[in-house]
Amino acid sequence: MSLFRSKKFVLLTVCLIVLVLSLSGCGQKGPESDQNSDKQGEVSQEPIVLKLAENQPEDYPTTVGDKEMARIVEEKTNGRIKIEVYAGGQLGDEKSVIEAIQMGGLDFARVNAQPLSDFAKTLRVLSLPYLFENEDHLWKVLNGPIGEEILDTLEDSDIVGLTYYDSGTRNFYNSKREVKTPADMKGLKIRVQQSELMVGLVEALGASATPMPYGEVYSAIQTGVIHGAENNWPSYDSSSHYEVAKYFTLDQHTMTPEVVIASKATWDKLSDEDKAIIKEAARASQDVQRKAWKEYEEKSIAKVKANGNIITEVEDFKPWQDAVAPLYEKFGADYKDLIEKIKAAK
Repeated sequence: MSLFRSKKFVLLTVCLIVLVLSLSGCGQKGPESDQNSDKQGEVSQEPIVLKLAENQPEDYPTTVGDKEMARIVEEKTNGRIKIEVYAGGQLGDEKSVIEAIQMGGLDFARVNAQPLSDFAKTLRVLSLPYLFENEDHLWKVLNGPIGEEILDTLEDSDIVGLTYYDSGTRNFYNSKREVKTPADMKGLKIRVQQSELMVGLVEALGASATPMPYGEVYSAIQTGVIHGAENNWPSYDSSSHYEVAKYFTLDQHTMTPEVVIASKATWDKLSDEDKAIIKEAARASQDVQRKAWKEYEEKSIAKVKANGNIITEVEDFKPWQDAVAPLYEKFGADYKDLIEKIKAAK
């Protein structure tokens, strides 16, 4: 064998040894974590650590629900699966979080159904104005076969729907004037979520829709870039929007729920047993979240009223319903059967 071939053979052998050693030392955390043997030869496993994105503060009802879901999962798996909740929008706004879920860059998130509907069109139905007659009607739909059917459609977008959370009713508020009828909305610049349906709703009422991230709303109202927004009581309070937009109109245009979602990429790596545990935990956490919601809502209403804000209750909903009726044809034409099933489920 020539000297050149001999050196080449030795180099190749060394490379193979290094490769084998490096592979034997590799570990991977997550749904496919490697198992390692301890000194007694018993098999141990690194915890599976998963991230959940939440854009609301630590004490907000949806965050309370997220943490309850994480607690149940950790308990049911004896600490083998841990879900870390990142509150306060640390991992991005709702749109960027949903995109990260789709791409497999994030494991779980709690998002509102309105921005989610731009990724899974069927969810637009849940945001149609004045669709639900009351809270009992809403939860009968969401926690029944219809709600499950809607969650299942998310898989076409590489998203897994786990459960719904309470988000109350959404109402308009602004810094300019009292709003009693749709005519009073004319000329107002209203922030909306990044949703085509919400843009359409605001414009149908005669106002100007301005999509922007949630975290920018306070300063935008304060500086006059926009005049107001639309949201529920707890968000109006926790965001401090009530400080800069004192006119609050109880028009109750939507009862759009929150949705807890998972990345299909993460989900597909889990065992069937772990999937069942996580789904059950998500559904069980709904009870805690809804209770926390009611308590938070009551405190928020009391706080806003004590601040002296102008609260206007809509006396006649028909002009509001008539103004937004065209949205059913524009955004619900492909889902007429589903809409009828929802209306009939009372």
